Amino acid sequence: MNYTIYEFFTKDEIERDWLISILGDYDFEGYEETNESLKGYVPVGKVDDAKVKSILHDNEFGHIEFTSGALENKNWNEEWEKNFEPVVVDDKVAIRAPFHQPFNTEFEIIIEPKMSFGTGHHATTASMISLMLKEDIADKTVLDFGSGTGVLAILAEKLKAVDITAIDNEEWAYNNCIENIGRNNCVLIKAIHGDDTFVFDRKFDIILANINRNVILKNVDYWKSLLNGNGVLIVSGVLLNDENDIIRKAMSSGLKVKDKLKNNGWLAISFQHA
Repeated sequence: MNYTIYEFFTKDEIERDWLISILGDYDFEGYEETNESLKGYVPVGKVDDAKVKSILHDNEFGHIEFTSGALENKNWNEEWEKNFEPVVVDDKVAIRAPFHQPFNTEFEIIIEPKMSFGTGHHATTASMISLMLKEDIADKTVLDFGSGTGVLAILAEKLKAVDITAIDNEEWAYNNCIENIGRNNCVLIKAIHGDDTFVFDRKFDIILANINRNVILKNVDYWKSLLNGNGVLIVSGVLLNDENDIIRKAMSSGLKVKDKLKNNGWLAISFQHA
């Protein structure tokens, strides 16, 4: 797939976080931060400069200047390997690439993300992992909604869940998830290529959704309907400023806050039936 790179010139970390949360709704698939800017990668033809300018203006970011251009044709896996460092979350979960040395942690996950989101580097993924570690997932059924690399689904199996479903609407993420499932010798995860119109004919004990504010607000009612009576919904991809909106929507759906975790301007929340 060919990509266009957009570079948004802002040194403000909060503005960058907001941009990441917004651009995901417009098919941007990857990001890179520098000291001066945020770079976003989007498949060719999904947006143009006029559309991006409109997105910025509509979200009160019209003051942010940007440039765009074709993504240089290079071996991006090789580039990623040069820069990717392993991550350890809560001294228990190590996330590393196949070319890194093994870690002596309780749980180790081997991930090669390619263009998929979910390596543990971003605060949202790390916070999801932290909240998962607080839950008793053994013998539970799990849905990973917007699974990306599959890192959370893989961790769920390592935490002894008995049945895990991982769903993502991007075909490249779905394929990457399958690769990582095999790479970690997981046998209990079913990967699905589908979006929020996919109909599940069953309920789950744990639902994981590391996505973004708009998708969470849109799907809370549906996820609640998929939860077993004592089930838990864990969400992230939420900026601190969105906390009240997310909690208000969850409460109106019949959920209550079980736990919260704030990390580098981002929020992860676990809910259960009120």
